[in-house]
Amino acid sequence: MGSQGGFYQSKEFLDLVKSIGEARSKAEEDRIVLNEIETLKRRISEPDIPKRKMKEYIIRLVYIEMLGHDASFGYIHAVKMTHDDSLLVKRTGYLAVTLFLNEDHDLIILIVNTIQKDLKSDNYLVVCAALNAVCKLINEETIPAVLPQVMELLAHPKEAVRKKAIMALHRFYQKSPSSVSHLVSNFRKRLCDNDPGVMGATLCPLFELIARDVNSYKDLVISFVSILKQVAERRLSKAYDYHQMPAPFIQIKLLKILALLGSGDKQASENMYTVVGDIFRKCDSSSNIGNAVLYECICCVSSIYPNPKLLESAADVISRFLKSDSHNLKYMGIDALGRLIKISPEIAEQHQLAVIDCLEDPDDTLKRKTFELLYKMTKSTNVEVIVDRMIDYMISINDNHYKTEIASRCVELAEQFAPSNQWFIQTMNRVFEHAGDLVNIKVAHNLMRLIAEGFGEDDDNADTKLRSSAVESYLRILGEPKLPSVFLQVICWVLGEYGTADGMFSASDITGKLCDVAEAYSNDETVKAYATTALMKIYAFEIAAWRKVDMLPECQSLMEELLASHSTDLQQRAYELQAVIGLDAHAVACIMPSDASCEDIEVDRDLSFLNDYIQEAIEKGAQPYIPESERSGMLNISNFRNQDHHEASSHGLRFEAYELPKPAVQSRIPQTLIASTEIVPVPEPMYPRESYQTTMPSIPSDAGSAELKLRLEGVQKKWGRSTYTPATSTSNSTSQKTVNGTSQGDGASTVSSMRETYDSRKPQVEVSHEKQKLAASLFGGSSKTEKRPATGHKAAKASSHVVEKSHVPKSSMEVASEKAAPAQQPPDLLDLGEPTATSTALQLDPFKQLEGLLDATEVASAVNGAPAASRSPDIMALYADTAAGIHNKNDADLLSGLSNPSVTNMPGTTAMPQVTQSSSKGPNPKDSLEKDALVRQMGVNPSSQNPNLFKDLLG
Repeated sequence: MGSQGGFYQSKEFLDLVKSIGEARSKAEEDRIVLNEIETLKRRISEPDIPKRKMKEYIIRLVYIEMLGHDASFGYIHAVKMTHDDSLLVKRTGYLAVTLFLNEDHDLIILIVNTIQKDLKSDNYLVVCAALNAVCKLINEETIPAVLPQVMELLAHPKEAVRKKAIMALHRFYQKSPSSVSHLVSNFRKRLCDNDPGVMGATLCPLFELIARDVNSYKDLVISFVSILKQVAERRLSKAYDYHQMPAPFIQIKLLKILALLGSGDKQASENMYTVVGDIFRKCDSSSNIGNAVLYECICCVSSIYPNPKLLESAADVISRFLKSDSHNLKYMGIDALGRLIKISPEIAEQHQLAVIDCLEDPDDTLKRKTFELLYKMTKSTNVEVIVDRMIDYMISINDNHYKTEIASRCVELAEQFAPSNQWFIQTMNRVFEHAGDLVNIKVAHNLMRLIAEGFGEDDDNADTKLRSSAVESYLRILGEPKLPSVFLQVICWVLGEYGTADGMFSASDITGKLCDVAEAYSNDETVKAYATTALMKIYAFEIAAWRKVDMLPECQSLMEELLASHSTDLQQRAYELQAVIGLDAHAVACIMPSDASCEDIEVDRDLSFLNDYIQEAIEKGAQPYIPESERSGMLNISNFRNQDHHEASSHGLRFEAYELPKPAVQSRIPQTLIASTEIVPVPEPMYPRESYQTTMPSIPSDAGSAELKLRLEGVQKKWGRSTYTPATSTSNSTSQKTVNGTSQGDGASTVSSMRETYDSRKPQVEVSHEKQKLAASLFGGSSKTEKRPATGHKAAKASSHVVEKSHVPKSSMEVASEKAAPAQQPPDLLDLGEPTATSTALQLDPFKQLEGLLDATEVASAVNGAPAASRSPDIMALYADTAAGIHNKNDADLLSGLSNPSVTNMPGTTAMPQVTQSSSKGPNPKDSLEKDALVRQMGVNPSSQNPNLFKDLLG
């Protein structure tokens, strides 16, 4: 090579190749390559590198990439080399980028313009280099950018350019058929090119087109036959010969095309017979390439319409292949024989000894190919020998994949060509024993189905013998120490279905074996499940036959174990077994008929057997079922449902919101009250909220009065002036609430006659304890239902600003927890959320404060639990203009009832001191003090109000 190195490379590069070749380990090789990478990174970034040096650096980068290391730091330099004017540098750059980059690389965009320019070059070598890059780097998006130039090159004067243009179009067709579908006719034109190289390149895209649509190219059969005849007669120049064979690769491609065009077409095939026969006679079989052409001729003969002479010629060639000492030729002969036996099965009989020799050959590849041939040759007369040899080979190999394939083939052949039931069962046993769990589960299911359906069409006797033989062999096999899980499943199923069918074995024998299987394979839940179901079948068949069932002790212990199993499947099967044993013979015969595994199950989708039950329930008052499609008008919640989520979870759990309850009917408020207070009633939706029970006074009302009562449940509570809060008697002021800075009592302020009317309409249904627990779990507790007093007046229910969430009674535990709950602090004045109903116990006794003549401000502060600044504004001013409107006793009674109600201890609440009014006439000092405290609580100056009103209030 000299100091300059061979092929114009430096000695440094040759030393690199030599050192890598002499490396003794992968670690040493990696160390050498990494050192070279560091060297190239340093040198390639130097300025003003000579072209010759840069070309060598790029070639060294290619060598590094070939060894599996990253050379991406030099990609951009290879792209730059494609822009060079020097032909040698440009071709080196194109070679490097085709090896470095893929069609989706980011640097492709930098090469497209260069390719377009080079495709128009006057130097055909530059054009060829650009076409090579087009085949490798142009993707579907960039095809339109270069397609016009490639189409122009189909008429280039240089045959090398035309050939590469055809190859580029073929690549475009592979990447995007739609982009060049209108250019397919160009392949037909190029088939008649004067240059054999261009014509040979055209055969590759035509082969793919014909494979997709044979009928569109039937007219080319004559052309292909003519070309093949000219090639076979050596009319091409000797430049296309290979090992003295005239253009063998063109011949092989033409034979493949003719095989497609002549398949099933007698007329087209007749045009091919002569040329194919000539190739059989003239082809030289002394070289590998000649044998390759002969093998392709055999494939063509096996595909086109059969011809006896051609089949005979093919059989002679196969015979030479099989008798050869070369394993490659034997392999070709076995494969070719497998193709011909589909047309002429008697051909295989002529080569029996040769096939047997291939079975004995140590070459594993040849042996496997021979078994494929035997699989195709199998029939009822040779199935025993072939299957036995296949099972023996399966036992000898360790390749699990191929062992699975052979097992499936053995089962398939045994099912199709079994000479006897006995042999079939024995063959299946051998396959399952030696293939183990590698046998596909479908094979096991097919075996079970085959035993259930039987072989004979109408011969029940043969089917019975088959099942009896299977039961007998399986009972014998169960004595072996280790069996595959799939095989055990088959055994358990067969023993359960047919173990006692012929009467040869008793139920106790079969159940004992099944219990032993479940105990021996206790870690395999599938086997235990099959064994449990088999036990249930045997006991069911015994009960249905009116025979006494004596469960063995081991069966009882197994069932007890399964009843407590962590597996829900095993547990369910055990409960089913327990239930079946307790049924009578008629019921068992109906639910588990004997030998009915293959019967079709008729599914009653309409559940018509429940019609009588449903009719009876409707007659007793049950609501009829409303189909889901007819419920849209009843439950219109489409505004609250996300359509995409609904479609995604249509078959799963539903998490959309419940329908909002319908708001209560707005109560009519007297016009005088609206005029005097200037507050517009705003109906508040009745959202469910928790409410806690407190001591409630009952509002006295006159049964015969038709006057409207004051209703304030619709008045706004958050903004503007505070709502009206009727004052309760000091004896009943057991708890108070502070909502957004406004002190309110838990008394009659939240009670409305509309609520009473609604509650009176509700049916008094006794709520079960389970529903109480469910309500407590879902909603965090519920208020206790109230018992209505026996008097004619309705007892008002305690509630907050919102409706009670549930009317389910509270348990004593919840009531006790409410009693023990500490008094809550007043909520923040800036809290704009929904008010939460609370029940706080009073810390100071109001009667003792009144008796001690405490300051009224302190009393109000202690009762309200809030500073004076946060108390409600002047509430009595609301009635300043309406006092004149009170003309009768009922209005006075209403106000009197608000200030002096009777106190009733409600269930579930803490009993507070009650006020017992004196029966003597005249003013009562204690009552005067109470009413005075009431006035002070309300922050009202008695002298500023209507004297008649306060005369009624204070008696």
